[in-house]
Amino acid sequence: MTTEDFQNGQVLLIDKPLKWTSFQVVNKLRWAIRKKFDIKKIKVGHAGTLDPLATGLLIVCTGKFTKKINEYQGLPKEYVGTFTLGTTTPSFDLETTIDNKFPTNHITDQLIQETTSQFTGEIKQKPPLFSAIKKDGKRLYELARKGETTEIPTRLVSIYEFDITRIDLPELDFRVKCSKGTYIRSLADDFGKALNSGAHLSRLRRTKIGDLSVQNAVDPLVFVKKIEQM
Repeated sequence: MTTEDFQNGQVLLIDKPLKWTSFQVVNKLRWAIRKKFDIKKIKVGHAGTLDPLATGLLIVCTGKFTKKINEYQGLPKEYVGTFTLGTTTPSFDLETTIDNKFPTNHITDQLIQETTSQFTGEIKQKPPLFSAIKKDGKRLYELARKGETTEIPTRLVSIYEFDITRIDLPELDFRVKCSKGTYIRSLADDFGKALNSGAHLSRLRRTKIGDLSVQNAVDPLVFVKKIEQM
C-alpha cells in the first residue's frame, strides 16, 4: 500500500490485545503509517470502543474512510465471554475489585436457561457508571474513579441472540449478538440480579461487527511490522 492508499481510505481489521485501550491501537497505527510514509498528518479512527479488559475486533479507518465510522458503529455486534456468578464489582467487570458476594446454591441449569430468555429482544439497560458516556461534559468513569455517583437513565437496546455455551458454576460462557450501544457488562450485572444472585463480566471478546469477523483481523503489532517491511 502507498501513501495515497491510506489517505484515500483503508478499513483495517485489528484484533485488539488485552489491556490495550482502543485509543492506544489507533495511536500505534497512526504513528506507524506516518513514520513509514513520512506523512505529517493523516486521519485515523476506530468504529466502536472496546474496554481495555476486552479483546477482539476493532475496525480502524484511515483517511477519507473515517467518514464511514458512523456506518460501522451502527452495525450489530457479536461477543463471546464469561460471566462469573455470585460476586459483583462496581464496574461490572474486573477493572474494580469484588464488592459483594451472593449465594449461588439455588442456581440450576434450568434457571439459567429460563433467565437467558428474559434478555432477548428489545430490553431496557442502564449503562455502567464506569463508562465513557459523558454527563455535564465529563466521562462517567472520571466521576466514578473519584467516588462520585450520578443518576444514569436507562436506554433501549436489542439483543438478537443470546446463548449460554458452557455452565461450570460460578462461571457461565456466553455468545451474544446485539445492537449498537449494548453494554455487556450491564448485561452481566442484570443477569446476576435476575438469578437472585450477582454476577460480573470476567472475560469478553468481540468476534463480529456486521459481517466482518475477528478471524480476518491482525494484532496491531503484526500490522505495524507489515507496514515497516513495505
